[in-house]
Amino acid sequence: MSLPPQSIARPESGAPLADSSVVVREVSGRRELGQFLRLPWTIYADDPVWAPPLLAERRLFVNRDRHPFFKHGSAAFFLAHRDRQVVGRICVSDDPRYNAQHGVNQGCVGLFESIDDEAVAHALFQASADWLRARGRDQIVGPIDYSTNYTCGLLIEGFQTPPRVMMNHHPPYYQALWESWGFGKAKDLYGWWFDDPHDMARSWREKAQRLVGRCGVTIRAFRLNDFAGDVQRCLEVYNEAWRDNWGAVPMTDAESLHLAKNLRRWADPELLLIAEADGRPVGFCLTLPDFNEAMRPLNGRLFPLGWLRFARNLKHIKTGRVLTCGVVDKYRRRGVTDLMILRTLEYGKHVRGFDNAELGWTLEDNALINRTIETVGGKRYKTYRIYERGVG
Repeated sequence: MSLPPQSIARPESGAPLADSSVVVREVSGRRELGQFLRLPWTIYADDPVWAPPLLAERRLFVNRDRHPFFKHGSAAFFLAHRDRQVVGRICVSDDPRYNAQHGVNQGCVGLFESIDDEAVAHALFQASADWLRARGRDQIVGPIDYSTNYTCGLLIEGFQTPPRVMMNHHPPYYQALWESWGFGKAKDLYGWWFDDPHDMARSWREKAQRLVGRCGVTIRAFRLNDFAGDVQRCLEVYNEAWRDNWGAVPMTDAESLHLAKNLRRWADPELLLIAEADGRPVGFCLTLPDFNEAMRPLNGRLFPLGWLRFARNLKHIKTGRVLTCGVVDKYRRRGVTDLMILRTLEYGKHVRGFDNAELGWTLEDNALINRTIETVGGKRYKTYRIYERGVG
């Protein structure tokens, strides 16, 4: 993977002088990339619920030559040093497609990690703002890893429970670091928890039975012989159903192929559902086993024996995560969502043996879906915040 030359972040005019002992520069070379990827092991060393990511997956995520985001967007990765020690990191990204779709002029920051030190955090934010300003952007939003199609949101409530697959986890002090640089709230995202799949399934079944006559659709699992085609059908629904949602941006063809490859490798097709009316996709629901439960003991490494442990641990996963669930506008309020969730719960309970489930995230102002989740027993147990600020 080619990386740009290093650069030094300088404070904007009129800003308070940064701590001169903090040096921020752009990642250059394999050694610094390794430091970037391994910093979380320092930050979360004493956090009992943190789930170490797979280093191989993280390397792919930041690889400009292999990750599909870089076919249309750009990003830079920064490290903060003090006394030759790595004390913070951040990724800053620019997605021209998002700006064109929403009529805004912003970039994103994500993959943020820092010791509990405002000078370190501010230096990283300033380096990101300088990078965006040089590209003509006037607003900075985050934490968002490239776009809302990937992991996003700063955890501000729910620190005592482990993060589920593809969800963020942060120390409580991060909120103060972000807000001390002048970031303000843009949007909150909710994570929901169901701790009794038996009662949950009954609640969804009762609701679905009341609405099933108005549904007029069939629900089916992904077909292994047309897996990529079913991913594309889901994306057709996604691009229509999420078109006007805050922060949404359609996936590119390259991103959809990347998603299809990952889902086929890791997911259970019976937990990937499509709702069809007259052969046309009108809704979908994607659920994953919580792979974090299987990965946590590996401490980020699949080799040399991690694969064997991971395969063994997969059989003992007790939690599912409803990754996303959506229906086109014409078929909302007909029970389509309820039928897909019910089928997911029944399979998860009786076949996979799940004891718990997470659903999320949802937007704080999506009143329809949030009320529905609460009606059937979901408890809001985590809150993530997206921040925004001018680049200065």
